[in-house]
Amino acid sequence: MCSSEDEVQKLFNYTYGFLVSKTMFTACELGVFDLLHEAQEPISAVKIASRLGTSVDGIRQLLDACVGLKLLKVDLQSNEGYYSNTDASTEYLVKSSPRTLHHMMMYYSNTIYMCCHFLPQAVREGKHQYENTFGISSREIFDSIYRSEEEILSFIRFMDSIWNICGKDVIQAFDLSAFHTVYDLGGCSGGLAKQFVSTYKDSTVTIMDLPKVVQTAEKHFVTDKEQQIHFLEGDFFDDPIPEADLFILSRIIHDWADEKCIGLLRKIYQSCRSGGGVLIVEVLLNEDRSGPVISQMFSLNLLVMAEGKERTPSEYTKLLTDSGFRDIEVKATGNIYNAILGRK
Repeated sequence: MCSSEDEVQKLFNYTYGFLVSKTMFTACELGVFDLLHEAQEPISAVKIASRLGTSVDGIRQLLDACVGLKLLKVDLQSNEGYYSNTDASTEYLVKSSPRTLHHMMMYYSNTIYMCCHFLPQAVREGKHQYENTFGISSREIFDSIYRSEEEILSFIRFMDSIWNICGKDVIQAFDLSAFHTVYDLGGCSGGLAKQFVSTYKDSTVTIMDLPKVVQTAEKHFVTDKEQQIHFLEGDFFDDPIPEADLFILSRIIHDWADEKCIGLLRKIYQSCRSGGGVLIVEVLLNEDRSGPVISQMFSLNLLVMAEGKERTPSEYTKLLTDSGFRDIEVKATGNIYNAILGRK
């Protein structure tokens, strides 16, 4: 049994948890990790403050907090601290890194962090809090994300960044080599599609997404080498879905209530060729809902941000079965996101 001191320490850790995340977000936003990466050597708080246009005392306190969080290292010389990135920060928090999560940090800081202020209200009402947070209706949510090309780019980079970390695990959870014509519904710029075609070289993936997303993706993300990846403008809820062997829904189903999910899955079933399937990519809750904590936190995020929730394997199985799919398989990848495959 834990001592009372242990319990109090745990509660203190939870109490200050939001300060931990905001410290990391602030360092990303100010460009601390990028500056230290470019410097290629430890530099002082005074020099960092000068380069970033901040107060010396303020940046020193932020830097020291990042040292405590093991996001930075410090070398003390003549009572002056000289700061540098840790390996983890270089790989995941430097904006130019191929595996950067910088865009995810900024989306969490500027959008999700703001919405979570209204979590009590979301629990009371059982609905998202965009109206309270940003003063917009549910119909305007997507318009708010896609107001400008810069905001579209930011959102796409946020959505795609995670696939550099766990995309391969998701795509290789099942043998998908029999599926040659694939549609990734809501696949943004193709972060997961690139993982697919690099694994299954005889397949082509078409990303169906909203016109603004497709136009931005084709302008900023597509290269001549990616001949196996194509784009189609459309709203998969309202527009016809072309016929294919496999449909990928990554982080789509969790946004919506069961009724809307079943409607979409039945529509996909009609477009799915015989012997084809649908691959759902989501985080999973334990069957008894006891964890994992990250899935529980994501589910609360969906409560304040969308209309859906995270689900258990049996709940996804029921959604797919009620939509006509059979032979449902669920695979835990050991990474953040897991895979559910249903066949026609």
